[in-house]
Amino acid sequence: MDPPTASTVRALVASLCVAGLLGPVLAARGADERPPAVTETVQVTATREPEPVDPEPAAITIVSGAELRQTGARDLATALALVAGLSVSAGGDGGPAGSVPELWGLREFDAFLLVVDDVPWGGAFNPALASLDLNGVERIEILRGAAPVMYGATSFIGVIHVLHHRAGEGEPGLGLASGNHSTGGASVYLPLDGADGYRQSFGANVDRVGLADDDAGFDRAHVLYRGLARAAGGSVRIDFDGTLLRQDPASPRPREGAMLSPLVPVDTNNNPEDAKLDEDRIQLVGGYEREVGGGEWSTTLAITRVERDIVRGFLSDLSEAADPNAAGFSQEQDETGLYVDSHFGFKPCAATRIVAGLDWLHGKGESEGRNFAYHVNLDGSDAPSSSNQTIEERVDLEDERDFSGLYAQVEWTPGERWLFQAGARLNHTEEERRAQVEPGSAGGEEGEQGGGEDSASETRASGTAGASFRVWRIDADSLWIFADYRAAFKPAAIDFGPEGEPTLLEPETGRSWELGLKGHHLGGHLDWLASAFRMDLEDLVTSTVVDGLPALVNSGKQRLEGVEVELGHLVRSDLRWQIAYSHHDAEFRDFVQSFDGVPTQLAGNRLEMSAEDLTGLGFVYFPHHGFIGSVLVNYVGDRFLNKRNTAPADDYTTWSAGLGFRSDGWQVRLDGYNLNDTRPPVAESELGDAQYYILPSRSVILHLDLTWGG
Repeated sequence: MDPPTASTVRALVASLCVAGLLGPVLAARGADERPPAVTETVQVTATREPEPVDPEPAAITIVSGAELRQTGARDLATALALVAGLSVSAGGDGGPAGSVPELWGLREFDAFLLVVDDVPWGGAFNPALASLDLNGVERIEILRGAAPVMYGATSFIGVIHVLHHRAGEGEPGLGLASGNHSTGGASVYLPLDGADGYRQSFGANVDRVGLADDDAGFDRAHVLYRGLARAAGGSVRIDFDGTLLRQDPASPRPREGAMLSPLVPVDTNNNPEDAKLDEDRIQLVGGYEREVGGGEWSTTLAITRVERDIVRGFLSDLSEAADPNAAGFSQEQDETGLYVDSHFGFKPCAATRIVAGLDWLHGKGESEGRNFAYHVNLDGSDAPSSSNQTIEERVDLEDERDFSGLYAQVEWTPGERWLFQAGARLNHTEEERRAQVEPGSAGGEEGEQGGGEDSASETRASGTAGASFRVWRIDADSLWIFADYRAAFKPAAIDFGPEGEPTLLEPETGRSWELGLKGHHLGGHLDWLASAFRMDLEDLVTSTVVDGLPALVNSGKQRLEGVEVELGHLVRSDLRWQIAYSHHDAEFRDFVQSFDGVPTQLAGNRLEMSAEDLTGLGFVYFPHHGFIGSVLVNYVGDRFLNKRNTAPADDYTTWSAGLGFRSDGWQVRLDGYNLNDTRPPVAESELGDAQYYILPSRSVILHLDLTWGG
């Protein structure tokens, strides 16, 4: 499949613009052939308050929970497969349960913000993708670009906001699943009415996901309780979320020169025999909302505790004769997080709405690690246990960070057709890091010691300005044009890797411009979004290797730019098709990195793992009774595996499909993912040097879903 050319992209965008201008004509035709009328869609990510999506001067896509169920989506990669400009690869350094999203052409697991039910998921550190669960999800909101006012220093190139059903809402149900590679699971969701108007919901599920590699996969148990009551003149919310995750990590494949090494077979696991990525996570959230002085005051408090037990390793030499030929480490990690947000939304006059507030995000992470070397055959056989290895060094790392901010955002609507938005935030960040490196049993009493400590404090402003104009509207049909500017910054990430690096890197900064169009036709059943963007980055954190250990460095200047288009048509009440296309140009503008001791200027090179072209196409047939089905096709263009752009990776296409039968109160369906079983590299490891995780193999899962009372 050849990727669309730049002229094709321009023609597509122009065609959509023409379609928008001809919208009134389309709206006047075929009234008897349309599905039932649609309701207006609202979002909360860009404004913290429920607001219509269309007038918002930003590219926002909403994926409903119904759409997730109709396509058999079980993970973030499938759930967001038809969102323009977004590509999610399953797995990565976070383990088989994790994923690595790409937004605006930048594929970094820590460059975006993941929010779950209004709370940053992962706190002040990195997005907790491995513990994300889609049971009971009402919708997912995707905001492209930074959210520098509402979320400040934690959002950078985008926000993915997962919202579960509010307490007492949603359809009760029970689900069972079984598939190949010993995959299976069960789930239950129960909305309940309590005494005196107290509403509550309970969701729970257990999942086992296997991979083609028999030594890799994960077991996850998750429970979510949500309660909502009227009290103290408002509403009080309480949520409890708990996750037990047991992962057997997969190994990335090493690159040798310009290609993945044939010496290491596909689905080889070179980890120690007792490798694991175990995690226990609990979170308690409290919230209070009430009307005050003609406005709405909302406060959220979240407390999170995470404990991890880790053993893993990576090849360091592609020779079985070398002994050792792999570097391993074991760690015990603890994280404590606290999040507080309190904001007030009010309208001082009919044309103006203001949201102002403050928030504080605190995180403390501790890691006790032991590094060792070991030998494993390149095909993964005869892997030793970590408990039998000589400890070369012990690494203790502690990081404590606080992100706080005062923010305000103003929306002014001087008439029905205009919306102007401006917001500013004063950010204050503080971070302290302490590292201690001591020799292990291999180093003796005279072994080299290291470590140190560092601290940093930043007070910076960030902000946004945007405007939207409604070109026309007839009933549910409309055309909007929008533009926005955003300035954001983000403290450098920490990966709690085995290196024990005490030095804090410089914060990342980004400035972006965006121009777009949003249109609805045919009674609101044909909808589309087209946008163009440019983002200039400085000091982006990227991975490297120092003295044989993984490390992070600031990487000069980069530029992300491109166009993104998505189009969806509800042909009738039970049939919908969608298409999404994006063209990205992500390149280094000024970055000198040393390779084998030679300083190399990378200006003009494309960022590694960034595809120029992404395309998604989907069809869903979902009547209330009878046969149901879906087809998803995703195309990812060619990429480079390395910063020097000497190792190209071919483009690839994946197919997924589902077929089933639905009746009152039940449905059964068979879903297949990556049916063509393509296995390209999809994510680069930041822990293994020049090593890449590949797309999981074909999987087939049978689902049985029972519902009642809805």
